[in-house]
Amino acid sequence: MDKIQVGEVFTISDESGQEMDVEVLASAEVEGISYAAVSFVEDLEEDTEEDIDVFFLKLDEEGDFTPIESEEEFNKVSAVFDNMIEEE
Repeated sequence: MDKIQVGEVFTISDESGQEMDVEVLASAEVEGISYAAVSFVEDLEEDTEEDIDVFFLKLDEEGDFTPIESEEEFNKVSAVFDNMIEEE
């Protein structure tokens, strides 16, 4: 994957190997690393007023999405996406 596209849908697997489709809601670069804010497609398709779960993934050197490992990295990425939302 060369560039993260908003609206792109792809499949991820959890620790138990269960596959789930997620959609990219936003993307940003933080300290030279590309990140995506994603949510489960199933949650996005539901017509509900409940908040949806949004989580962040980073793009590794091989072009694969990987989870954020540290709380410090998560906080940096979360702050960037929070600022993006406030600006809109």
